[in-house]
Amino acid sequence: MKYLAKQLASLILPVTVLIIVPVLIERHPVFASGLQLPAGIVLLLVGLLIMGETIAGFASVGKGTLAPWSPPQHLLISGMYAYVRNPMILGVIVVLLGEALIFSSWPIFVEAVLVFLINTAYFVWSEEPGLEKRFGEEYRLYRRNVPRWIPRRTPWKPEQQR
Repeated sequence: MKYLAKQLASLILPVTVLIIVPVLIERHPVFASGLQLPAGIVLLLVGLLIMGETIAGFASVGKGTLAPWSPPQHLLISGMYAYVRNPMILGVIVVLLGEALIFSSWPIFVEAVLVFLINTAYFVWSEEPGLEKRFGEEYRLYRRNVPRWIPRRTPWKPEQQR
């Protein structure tokens, strides 16, 4: 029960960024027309799939949650993490871009840019140094081989580096 409560509590962050903030900044949303609407829906669905796979990895492999207050106990380097170091936030940004297209919303687009900038700063100054302290050489090897934001074309396999 405690494990489930931790997982549910960790959803506070994405629900806030993806639902509450957009509703507050786009008070009268209007659906886009033409190809913009289906393109936005595709982006939104792709972002949700990335997030879902990442959340599952946090729980099953990492034995933690996506929230900084209950981080994974094991370094995640499989699944989406074999392509890009921050797939959860990448998924969030893709969902926000989808929402911006769906509602033709510059404010939601600006939110996506701010989420990217704030998380980049957080990763550089806090999360990555913390991961290096917790996981040492395992993380340094991972960081050298997997990009922060733009996914690799093929998954990284650590056994190829040993």
